[in-house]
Amino acid sequence: MFDYAALEALAAVVREGGFERAARRLHVTPSAISQRIKQLEERCGQVLVLRGSPCTGTDAGRQLCLHFEQVALLEHQLRRSHPSLAGQAATAPTLKLAINADSLSTWFMDALAAFTDTGNELLDLRLDDQEHTAQRLREGEVLAAVTATTAAIAGCNSWPLGTMRYVAAASPGFAARHWPQGVSVEALATAPMLTFDPKDRLQEQWLAQLGLPARAHPPHHYVPSNDGYVRGCERGLGWGMHPLALVAEQLADGRLVRVLPNTDLHIPLFWVHLRSAQAPLARLTHCVMAAARAWLEPADA
Repeated sequence: MFDYAALEALAAVVREGGFERAARRLHVTPSAISQRIKQLEERCGQVLVLRGSPCTGTDAGRQLCLHFEQVALLEHQLRRSHPSLAGQAATAPTLKLAINADSLSTWFMDALAAFTDTGNELLDLRLDDQEHTAQRLREGEVLAAVTATTAAIAGCNSWPLGTMRYVAAASPGFAARHWPQGVSVEALATAPMLTFDPKDRLQEQWLAQLGLPARAHPPHHYVPSNDGYVRGCERGLGWGMHPLALVAEQLADGRLVRVLPNTDLHIPLFWVHLRSAQAPLARLTHCVMAAARAWLEPADA
């Protein structure tokens, strides 16, 4: 059986990124944290923490962190369902989730608000592109994720959430400056576009849908902020793909205009979580599904 005090120390170091911060979180000394992890590594016969700034977990270390977090969730669920078995007060468990920026800026916050309103669990959100959040599940970094990945993930359950509608939009001034003769595939190939980060491929997907050759690489700005991305388009830095729910007001009042009508991009989203954590995550899953129904379009829309 594992030493759960040592597993708690390991999870704190990986989550906080260092021994001193983990010690403050657990109200012990850094030397106590170091000793617990040293003993755990000796017992496991391998390195579990890569010392650095920040400290990170090895593959084995991340799996042990995930195991500890699932045990903490199960114990928390037991205390909720059987208060008489609770014993001494315990620290609320932390749920590590992977989420894409567009979902976090729109519908997913409603799910989190409903979830935290009826419980005391803490949240640790890892931001990533919807095409890459599933990898965080595979690597044992998170318990659940919102993802656009349709492929099955070993050891996980997947729930379809609906589709997020994206619209290509720009400021009226930008459109007049770059497409005075109207929008064409050729003109799009030379007009600057906004990209959230190097993982963001929504613009390329939309251009491919229009028939722009894959070898074409329009000039682009990197703007890794949802608010900054929308503002950048409003101010004429470039055109970009926006969740319709996020820019409906700007489209209605004319601050943004559609680049081309009837070319919206529909991205299906899924809620994926570890199968072993299905029971303790049931309440969160219910909140996620309810928020998705209120915000997202049906998958077959």
